[in-house]
Amino acid sequence: MPTQDQDALDDAEGSARTVTYGVGLVAGAIALILLCLLCARVIF
Repeated sequence: MPTQDQDALDDAEGSARTVTYGVGLVAGAIALILLCLLCARVIF
């Protein structure tokens, strides 16, 4: 089997982690906005 390029793997993992955190933050923000809209509709 050929050897693996550890530096390239580390770079790929880092960028994948950044994308994952970004998607999680966007999903959390959307969920928070929807929750606030739902609560405002119930209260008012």
